[in-house]
Amino acid sequence: MNSVDTTTQVAISPARLNWVDGVPESRDFGDVYFSRDNGLEETRYVFLGHNHLDERFRAIEQGGHFVIAESGFGTGLNFLATWQCWRNAAPPTGAVLHFVSVEKFPLTPEDLHRAHQLWPELAELAGQLQAAYPELTAGVHRIVLDGGRVRLTLFFGDALDGWKDLEFTADAWFLDGFAPSLNPELWVDDVVDAVSQHSRPGTTIATFTAVGRIRRALIASGFEMAKVPGYGRKREMLTGTYEPREPHRPDKDLTDTGPAGIQPSRSAVIVGAGMAGSLLARNLAERGLRVTVVDSGTAPGHGASGNQQGALYVKLGVDYSPQTQLALSALLYAQRFYPSREGSAWFPTGVLQIAYSDAEQRRQSKFLASNNYPPSIVCPVTPNEASDLAGIPIKQSGLWFAQSGWLKPPVLCNQMLEHPGITTRFGFDVADKFHMNGRWRITSRQGETVDADTLVLCAGHRVTELLPEGQYRFKPIRGQVTLLDQTAIQPPACVICGNRYLNPADNDLCLTGASFDLRDSNPELTTASHQENLEELARMLPGIFTKTGVATESLGGRVGFRCTTHDYQPVVGPLDIEDAEDTNEATKAYLLTGFGSKGLTYGPLLAEYLADVISGQPRALPISMSQRLRAERCRNQS
Repeated sequence: MNSVDTTTQVAISPARLNWVDGVPESRDFGDVYFSRDNGLEETRYVFLGHNHLDERFRAIEQGGHFVIAESGFGTGLNFLATWQCWRNAAPPTGAVLHFVSVEKFPLTPEDLHRAHQLWPELAELAGQLQAAYPELTAGVHRIVLDGGRVRLTLFFGDALDGWKDLEFTADAWFLDGFAPSLNPELWVDDVVDAVSQHSRPGTTIATFTAVGRIRRALIASGFEMAKVPGYGRKREMLTGTYEPREPHRPDKDLTDTGPAGIQPSRSAVIVGAGMAGSLLARNLAERGLRVTVVDSGTAPGHGASGNQQGALYVKLGVDYSPQTQLALSALLYAQRFYPSREGSAWFPTGVLQIAYSDAEQRRQSKFLASNNYPPSIVCPVTPNEASDLAGIPIKQSGLWFAQSGWLKPPVLCNQMLEHPGITTRFGFDVADKFHMNGRWRITSRQGETVDADTLVLCAGHRVTELLPEGQYRFKPIRGQVTLLDQTAIQPPACVICGNRYLNPADNDLCLTGASFDLRDSNPELTTASHQENLEELARMLPGIFTKTGVATESLGGRVGFRCTTHDYQPVVGPLDIEDAEDTNEATKAYLLTGFGSKGLTYGPLLAEYLADVISGQPRALPISMSQRLRAERCRNQS
């Protein structure tokens, strides 16, 4: 009997190429990725020219955005040429180009680099794309380029699955991919229908093919199509505009004016200057919004984000569940986001998750047997390999996350808030809030006021003080970290995680923790929590201490309160905090919290997603993921 492979296919199969005279051909589809005559000029003629992108880009207003959707990312040539055109058009501050593309068989990084050598004039842009190119894992990948002026959303998987799970409305379509006769799955009627569902009246479309079946399917879906001369040896191609005969209503209820037709916000007030609030503020400001951040503390990172060090890690589940998919997506996005802060707030030392107990050893063995993660994301290590990576003796095997590391959260919060579009108000203790005439006003206990289109609550465990009493179920969990003089232990070269975590030395101190005190509301340091941290550290890493009898009374540290939910998943999205007749979106109130101990991991991606929602732009999360994070699930059932 043949054994059945039950391994979850996290990694996606890459394209298999033949290189003929320097041009890549698909082994599976028997077709070239671009014209042998001149691939770049073909792209400019077929897709950029027939979608009139140059003049449309030049008409973009400040804070506006333009969305292009593409079937078949391939070598990224169409994207690079479009990015170059966007740059040359010099759109105003805050304008964003969104490029949404699906690809079932993505190129490996090596093949992508080789293909890009063919276009020297695109070298600078190609280098940025190569540096940010995502791991070859199934699902959605958001890549932010050019200082936020360009956002690439890549879906690795079947085109139809991508179009069903992505939220966007295109201004222009590139129907690319291999010829319909060679790759019929990409040109089925269901895919063409999905194209119309992501379009609005006036959306343009261009495709290199002139096949009658494709033309008829597009016409049936609401496009007015025409045959025009093709490029090079191709006699004809198709171009058109979406002009449906029936009233148009996208199935995703998302237009270029934002959710449910509400105009995108131009200003926002964010309550909370921790990781969530600071990351969101910077994201919105870079899209052209005026942002005010208020916080009851005296500086950014006053609450749970104030620890001297924090680790970028997740515990990936044995089963590739929706929770694990979110954790992986957030981790990969964060690993692309933080490197720009290397040396000041970000330290890419890698993270070692050790099998600190028999139960954890069994869990890690099952994890490795059940999943096929690319080794560049996570790979198993022996005790000897773990010791070499950590620079100290390690007696257990483990999992190695080479692209992770540790951060200085308060430094990062300060850096995120340093933007001309952001105003900060510290010592602002919110006393009241109300929504009137499409605007929010919040007042402090000292009588100060802030007005804005949009209100976002990022106040961590204190968010319950800002919500109607008893309507939402959030809980604070006390966590105390301990600072150890590096002479008292063997300081590791990387972050080590187990039942506690231990960071490399920073200013001669190593941070360990954190305690998990579910029913303790004491905000002060306690010797009991210090002692617990030391005991668990010694149990996790026997022999780590170079000194005996560390005096817990003299140890430094910090207490923070994590905000958690009943299902230990974050909350992000619209919030109905007014018992009014308005819809959640109409009142433009949002929630970003519930990160627990994973704020450094979840923060960048969820801030990106919520900024998409607030600005009415294509979403960084698929529908299947974002629906699980909505605030409604945390309402108490009455």
